[in-house]
Amino acid sequence: MADKSLNSELILSSKLFFEEAVDSAFKQLKIKTFPLVQTYLVSVLDYYLVMDNLFEKSDKTGRYDQKMLSELYLEAGTLSKEKKLETLKQLGDSSLYMSGFFGDSLSKKIIDLDYYVDMGGAAYGDLSTITRDDIYSRLYKEISYRFVEFMDAFSLISQNSMIQSNKDLLKLYDKYLSTGSELAKEQLAKEGILNAQSKQKIKKQ
Repeated sequence: MADKSLNSELILSSKLFFEEAVDSAFKQLKIKTFPLVQTYLVSVLDYYLVMDNLFEKSDKTGRYDQKMLSELYLEAGTLSKEKKLETLKQLGDSSLYMSGFFGDSLSKKIIDLDYYVDMGGAAYGDLSTITRDDIYSRLYKEISYRFVEFMDAFSLISQNSMIQSNKDLLKLYDKYLSTGSELAKEQLAKEGILNAQSKQKIKKQ
């Protein structure tokens, strides 16, 4: 009963929880940006707390699956402006969420972390050029250019929420090499991995 009560409390106060989590992650990672970005990221986290918003349930199998991002991107080019904005937003938001919260599990898959970073960044970039709202154009441009930084913030929130473990140093190193993630870099430095690499390079020279 206690667990159910706790889960209900989290769901009811999810927006407040994510507001505090994003603020804490930004402070820890020393990310500085304009307030609307934080508000937007909170809304993304709150929205994808519901599984049906991230995955589509197949009528045939009953299983949850996610549309290929490349399919969504191509589909967006054939749609009306309003539908195109909606589709690109879905693509960008889901890419940011997946890369941040499930980045480790993507590292060994055919569709890897780089794919989500590239597709998400491209989607936000397109959004910034076609939206009529100057404020949101600036917002999408900011997320597009700093996608990996905000992915790091989501990753940190995920770790702090104990949703995933990031103790596998090989996966962490792969993540750093493929995306240039500052969070992965800091965590590797704490483990002495980057220091060891630096020393090896110095010796070779």
